[in-house]
Amino acid sequence: MKGIVLNEDVVDIFQKHGYDVDELPEEQSGDSFAGCSVRCTFSQHICPSASSRYADLMPHDLARAALQGLLLRTGIPKDAVDYIIYGTVIQEVKTSNVAREAALAAGFSDKTPAHTVTMACISSNQAMTTGAGMIAAGYCDTVVAGGVEFMSDVPIRHSRKMRKTMLSLNKAKTLGARLSLLASIKLAHLAPELPAVAEFSTAEVMGHSADRLAAAFGVSRVEQDEFALRSHTLAKKAQDEGMLSDIVSFKVPGKDYVSKDNGIRPSTMEQMAKLKPAFIKPHGTVTAANSSFLTDGASAVLIMSEDKALAMGYKPKAYLRDFVFVSQDPKDQLLLGPTYATPKVLEKSGLSLEDIDGQIMANLKAMGSDWFAQTYMGRKTKVGVPPMEKFNTWGGSLSLGHPFGATGCRLVTTVAHRLQKEGGQYGLVAACAAGGQGHAMLIEAYPQ
Repeated sequence: MKGIVLNEDVVDIFQKHGYDVDELPEEQSGDSFAGCSVRCTFSQHICPSASSRYADLMPHDLARAALQGLLLRTGIPKDAVDYIIYGTVIQEVKTSNVAREAALAAGFSDKTPAHTVTMACISSNQAMTTGAGMIAAGYCDTVVAGGVEFMSDVPIRHSRKMRKTMLSLNKAKTLGARLSLLASIKLAHLAPELPAVAEFSTAEVMGHSADRLAAAFGVSRVEQDEFALRSHTLAKKAQDEGMLSDIVSFKVPGKDYVSKDNGIRPSTMEQMAKLKPAFIKPHGTVTAANSSFLTDGASAVLIMSEDKALAMGYKPKAYLRDFVFVSQDPKDQLLLGPTYATPKVLEKSGLSLEDIDGQIMANLKAMGSDWFAQTYMGRKTKVGVPPMEKFNTWGGSLSLGHPFGATGCRLVTTVAHRLQKEGGQYGLVAACAAGGQGHAMLIEAYPQ
């Protein structure tokens, strides 16, 4: 996908509940798809008594703030944007096409088309690659892609029996018919249906899948805790050193400005060891301490052809060089998408893991297994494990948070910033998604 670049004017609103944009970071340039990226801080959804900073908002509010932050940082005229694409997972029924509602709320022209995509945790990756494809096809020159997730107010439904009764009530024409329907309502009908992070095809909660995979690959509780502690420690260091420059301050109506991710909490191995298993009890190894937390957030990325970016006076940051999407068994390989996607995108690009300077990935055990490569991937040898000195060195979703529909843009932005800061050339983003799907994307630094 040569010639498509990412400018550094993408707004990621990954805050724990915030609002109006302020104190925007300096513009940064991108490569491959000329795009600029920013985000609001990620906001951890904790519990009703300690809710996210965004608890009183709606998803399109976060997406709107991301778009406005992007406009402010880049200075791009609103009418220069040809198309807007957003990713989301748990949709607010009132704003099912959240991309369109957010665009209108942010002040974009009503003549600018916008649509919403969903692909679980790689939804904003799909938004970016869809935009890149539209540019490559010559359909448009400039696309804004992003994502949003709002876990503080997820749709909670009545039970199916209650819904059927309510629909019948709406159609009933006589008082007697209405009274008869009301009399049929039982206490059990009032039990709500709560959304769950579970597979529809297998009915298994993702945490259970993680526990089973950890057992299958011999990943111990200690290893998981150490990995989580590393993530929080590196994220805190990056935060203190000003590396998370994609964040823009966000003013929550009636509250203070929010300018830092609130899920970064370095702990100790001793403290983490006190937590009980969260899913498979009592022998599971996945806990609240070594898992990513429910997060509110939004993101936005400006994507252009290289010629368009340069013509408009933007200095790109990184090229979106190539990408792949994969899928596999959602029961036993639900979370192994990166293991399958990584070698495919590297082989397409004629690269190896040794060529990668910045990495944001998972599935380390599977990638380091000759048996898995030979048994399931049709490979003679293992994919290989990335060196940890290059891996998630500014923290990851365990510490920064994971707003399902918006994380992809944060990953790409982090890689682009790291390549620029560290003088690297290639970066790799990889992620898994519900349904046994996965994604990998190759980012190349724009020549400075």
